[in-house]
Amino acid sequence: MSDNRQTYLLNIDYITFCFYLALVGIGGIFIFSVDVQQSGPPENLADFLFHMQSGRQVLWIIICLLIFSFIFFFLDHKFWQTFAYLIYGGGITALVLVVLIGTTIKGATSWFAFGGFSFQPSELAKFGTCLGMAAYLGHWSTDLRNTRQVFQVMSLFLLPAGLVLLQPDAGSALVFMSFFIVMFREGLNPLLYIIGIVGAVTFVLSILVPPVVMIILLSWIVLLIYVFYEKDKALLWFGGLILFGVMLTQGYLAGYGIYSLGAGVIALLAMTYRQYLNFRTKIIPVMMAGFLLTGGLAVGSNYVFNYVLKPHQQQRIDVWLRPAEAKKRNKDSVMNLENSMLAIGAGGITGRGVFSGRMTQGRWVPEQDTDFIFCTIGEEQGFLGAAAVVALYLLLILRIVMIAERQRIAFNRIYAYGVAGILFVHFVVNIGMTIGLVPIIGIPLPFLSRGGSSLLGFTIMIAVLLKLDKHRGRMKKNAIVNF
Repeated sequence: MSDNRQTYLLNIDYITFCFYLALVGIGGIFIFSVDVQQSGPPENLADFLFHMQSGRQVLWIIICLLIFSFIFFFLDHKFWQTFAYLIYGGGITALVLVVLIGTTIKGATSWFAFGGFSFQPSELAKFGTCLGMAAYLGHWSTDLRNTRQVFQVMSLFLLPAGLVLLQPDAGSALVFMSFFIVMFREGLNPLLYIIGIVGAVTFVLSILVPPVVMIILLSWIVLLIYVFYEKDKALLWFGGLILFGVMLTQGYLAGYGIYSLGAGVIALLAMTYRQYLNFRTKIIPVMMAGFLLTGGLAVGSNYVFNYVLKPHQQQRIDVWLRPAEAKKRNKDSVMNLENSMLAIGAGGITGRGVFSGRMTQGRWVPEQDTDFIFCTIGEEQGFLGAAAVVALYLLLILRIVMIAERQRIAFNRIYAYGVAGILFVHFVVNIGMTIGLVPIIGIPLPFLSRGGSSLLGFTIMIAVLLKLDKHRGRMKKNAIVNF
């Protein structure tokens, strides 16, 4: 190490490091709170460290801090760019091996078990994918205007996502989609994101309403766009369209859905022909392609939900979108979500206090020290405590984005955005599922949830980020690494 430790410590980004320590410390406190309330206080230090879940988490925290120090003080910053693809390949290999020889826990073959410890390789695969994406996108020859290269970049994170789905672990697979954020920053066409958002909304709506209603609605939307091009008697055209929409709605509600569908499609074809007669030929392919693709997606999504997804997957989506109907079919299916929201709401403004969570003591919410740890914080620290944790995450992510933008080489910037994207998806999905905003899919809350694999993965991400940031002025812009 060329610089002394004092120089290293002076150059670390203390804001990010303090956010990291604060979140890890908060996680340790509330994991211990759940453990004590559900298992009782430890008899001695050995009992705490080796027989209590919170004690094991403390051991993981110590291990992670030692690894953080090793990365920051002893590993050269060039190591990560030089061996980025090798580390990525190691993550892929681990994901293949865990499917073949891994241990099945709670229905997912996602773990390697070693004595009393278990390890989830998908957590480190996220880190490896960050490095792989940074190495490929950061190369001077990569251009996201090239369709072939776009698919090559996407394959870097879709491959591990597919392997994780084989376990099956849909929650962890979803996290890999965060790399679309990185691609947006690096210049991927924004139109593709608009199409993706439209597709996601269509998927959700196609579950809530029948495909016939979706196609009627789509035909009316296309008609509305056509009407905007009618300059003469525009008000009359708009009024007629509103009246036509009311007629289609009444026809469907009266039991004549097929006739309403037919009327909507005929009107759409007639207005399309009018655009052709008025020489508005550029808009026709766009509108018709949008109508056919979105309509096909609506029908396909409805089919997939009803005939392809497994019952437990359908149940999770029903609990999210149609909780009342899900509760009628299976009262227990919505119990976790209801108890989660009750626990958070029971905390009020200031909470019941640490070690005083009644919902925690009664074990009303499962996995309250892992996937649902935010419930514990909400109940014991109330709105103020929960808001403080949310603020810490938002400030940490914002700080990482600031670090990314001050980097002088593409590799560092892309890696930082990868870390920010992964943290953002974990944060939004985990907290969102505890309050019913997203389906319950089971992913940890970074730094807070109990689990050594998750904490180790995120610790390495932050340590490497701070190491690269420390040396941002010493690396050549758009440096090329030969393999």
